[in-house]
Amino acid sequence: MGGAHSREGLELSDSESEAEEEEEYEEEENPQKEEHYMPSSAERSRGKTLTPTTLDEVDEKLKSLKLKYSKPSSSSAQNPKAKNVAKLYLHIGGNSPNARWITSEKLASYSFLKPSRPDAVDDSDGDDQNPLSPWFLKIGSKVRAKVGPDLQLKSFPDQRRVDFVADGVWALKFSTPEGYREFQNEYQNCLFENTYGFEATDANKIRVFGNDFMAWARPDVADDTIWEDAEESFEKSPGPGLPSRSSQDLLEEFEEEANGGGIQSLALGALDNSFLVSDSGIQVVRNFSHGVHGKGVSVKFSNNGNRAGGFSTPKKALLMRAETNMMLMSPGQQGRPHATGVHQLDIETGKVVTEWRFEKDGTDITMRDITNDNKGSQLDPSDSTFLGLDDNRLCRWDMRDRRGMVQNIANSMESPVLQWTQGHQFSRGTNFQCFATTGDGSIVVGSLDGKIRLYSKSSMRMAKTAFPGLGSPITHVDVTYDGKWILGTTDTYLILICTIFKDKDGKEKTGFSGRMGNRIAAPRLLKLTPLDSHLAGKNNKFHRGQFSWVTEHGKQERHLVASVGKFSVIWNFQQVKNSNHECYQNQEGLKSCYCYKIVPKDESIVDSRFMHEKFALSDSPEAPLVVATPMKVSSFSISNRR
Repeated sequence: MGGAHSREGLELSDSESEAEEEEEYEEEENPQKEEHYMPSSAERSRGKTLTPTTLDEVDEKLKSLKLKYSKPSSSSAQNPKAKNVAKLYLHIGGNSPNARWITSEKLASYSFLKPSRPDAVDDSDGDDQNPLSPWFLKIGSKVRAKVGPDLQLKSFPDQRRVDFVADGVWALKFSTPEGYREFQNEYQNCLFENTYGFEATDANKIRVFGNDFMAWARPDVADDTIWEDAEESFEKSPGPGLPSRSSQDLLEEFEEEANGGGIQSLALGALDNSFLVSDSGIQVVRNFSHGVHGKGVSVKFSNNGNRAGGFSTPKKALLMRAETNMMLMSPGQQGRPHATGVHQLDIETGKVVTEWRFEKDGTDITMRDITNDNKGSQLDPSDSTFLGLDDNRLCRWDMRDRRGMVQNIANSMESPVLQWTQGHQFSRGTNFQCFATTGDGSIVVGSLDGKIRLYSKSSMRMAKTAFPGLGSPITHVDVTYDGKWILGTTDTYLILICTIFKDKDGKEKTGFSGRMGNRIAAPRLLKLTPLDSHLAGKNNKFHRGQFSWVTEHGKQERHLVASVGKFSVIWNFQQVKNSNHECYQNQEGLKSCYCYKIVPKDESIVDSRFMHEKFALSDSPEAPLVVATPMKVSSFSISNRR
């Protein structure tokens, strides 16, 4: 069950008048009349484009009909800014067989404006602009939206066209290359100012990115040789070659309802079992080479009355000690994401054996996130440490007391204290949000301001490398086992960063082990098309973008996966890294990949993760994908076509 990488070129209406097209538009506005349709798994796995006709072809078709259209209004004809005029299209029909573009306005004037008040409904003339207000894009009488990532704007330079989302999916087509270019320049300047709060001057770009990261601000002149070197090393890596996109199928193997529903997260194991964490407890499922199956075993949450308190639904489940124990961290009160402690669950007995609390220098503190010491440490039967992260803290916790004995105080009235063995409490302003570890224990941290910092395994005090933000908060971060690639998740896109550089002696290193200086490549972005972003549902924000799961040296992650609304979205890792990939042709700005497969579900997806590499079959380039919704869990296999 896979999806086409693009459905932008859908056919326009052949209506005999604009009035009829407008009537169809009004019908689309009425949700009771909208027909919902989901393509079959066969259609999606073939990457079927439902009606593959470009806007140019439709324009030619309309011209050939020699239709009589009303003349543009006098205000448009006499507008001294007539160069700011383009044809506006609206997409209707969702992804049904009747999906198409219709002409919304044949001569729509656009403008970028700052309202006189940030909450102003309309400031059409823009005469009384407030410098503190953000920039808005206004197109005719149909579109008024804040300039920002939520527009999901996608450019088609060869068609002089941009597509975007603003209470619907729109396309704006320009009559001349100059008109298209002027719109793009204005849009990019407004986007920069809305994102960073400064005008888009060269000096301010240096102020935001610094001299070392100017490749991020000017990707058109960036050096892509690092990506090319990485592609070569990937192709030479051990193991079977990754089939091309056209030779892969995504096949659903198994789906079942979860006991009681309410699934909140997945805890995948590399051994016999995986776990579904829900509102009421933990359901155990069995790992197989074709996915996960239910065992009918569940562990119910209970309150032992200790200081760490009973459970609210855990936001994080961390497997430890050869997957015989699980650390469960629940958010604090009033919906705060910070926790004051963790519960240690013995999986074999199904009981909470210890309720730990976080403490430093005799004072209770909180944690926002926890993770394993390294990519494979959950398989270590003797492991007694794990990492913790808070807004301005990064540390390692130890379950052994200072005398070297493992604490296990199940019946104590006072929760035992985790030992702060290594870490640093930063001055306010780091705003850490999420983190992950490499195979050797190096740490990558994502922040609210979009920055991504790299820490070596030996020091948590000073980041070896700090990548600048692109304006959107990093909500989740992952890193490959070898530390060469980082995947950051934001609400509207994923950002793939290469950490490889060569030092002055020509030796290859990563940003975890040395300062990269100005030898830094521009990142790649992974996005949904505007149409797919709209179809993903109301909760159409990316979350939990991850690499496929590798825990051995010399092996390569092969896919990337993230959840967005009702979609799980899968990218081919090798394809994303390929500088000659078709997605990158004629692109402007940072390279963005829109080639992906979609797994659609009937409800919003909680989590999507690839199983451990050991579960990959000989005829499959990847271990099964597990997709969880609040009520169901499904397994999919990526197999080579015969």
